[in-house]
Amino acid sequence: MKNFDIYPKTLLILAFVMTFIAPFNVNSEEKNNEIIKLGKWNQDNLEGIIKAKPGTTDRQIEFLSAKFLGTPYEANTLTGDINTPEVFTVNLEGMDCFTYIDYVEAMRLSENVDDFRGNLQNIRYQDGNVAFENRNHFFSDWPTQNSKNVRDVTFEIGGTKTIEVKKKLNLKSDGSKFLPGIPVANRRIYYIPTSEIDDDLLNKLHTGDYVGIYTDIEGLDVTHTGIIIKKDDGIYLRHASSRKKNYKVVDEDLKQYIQNTPGMVIFRPQ
Repeated sequence: MKNFDIYPKTLLILAFVMTFIAPFNVNSEEKNNEIIKLGKWNQDNLEGIIKAKPGTTDRQIEFLSAKFLGTPYEANTLTGDINTPEVFTVNLEGMDCFTYIDYVEAMRLSENVDDFRGNLQNIRYQDGNVAFENRNHFFSDWPTQNSKNVRDVTFEIGGTKTIEVKKKLNLKSDGSKFLPGIPVANRRIYYIPTSEIDDDLLNKLHTGDYVGIYTDIEGLDVTHTGIIIKKDDGIYLRHASSRKKNYKVVDEDLKQYIQNTPGMVIFRPQ
């Protein structure tokens, strides 16, 4: 396995893979079939951050995602599988690469804390219905289930350099499933090979783009996710990193990060 992060909740053996009823002003609570862990935050903190976000989409994501820099990496924070009832969870104490972008995107779409609750539910679950079988387990579920919020711009950015692959998501090469109880999804995945990613292509990226690290593994689309952040000194991947040297939300040079990976998938918020 290459030395790059993986999608903890969704990939399982690869370590990757509602309106709130309970009060949202506690630091840690399990109540009414919900788990709320706000860590250093409280309701007033979150309300203030959401209301202070800038006016444009790119700056909103840059601003909101930066609030979580240094937050510890934690895998498997969501509760639910084919044998265990799904529990709606907000865990700001620790997060993996997918729950991190869940929280950032939900905050981007929100005007207040109450909005955040509903938006997170709608982003994480198909039709907002909290159940394991409705959870968006794969990165490519995002533009499929949340097309009004994000779109796949991989081909738009990569052009003729883009590769199209037909995948049977959740189906392993041996015929078993990564996620028992979740149906196999036939899906076209577009990705840009790392060998084709040059400065001209990188310049087409926007701050706030959500990116996935494509994988050749049968049944999976990506093995990691993060957010593009463009600074004066370069382009960075802001992500919840499971690498031992990090194990927290960090900014890393994008070109260095992807150099030993198959390629990138790019979704743009709208």
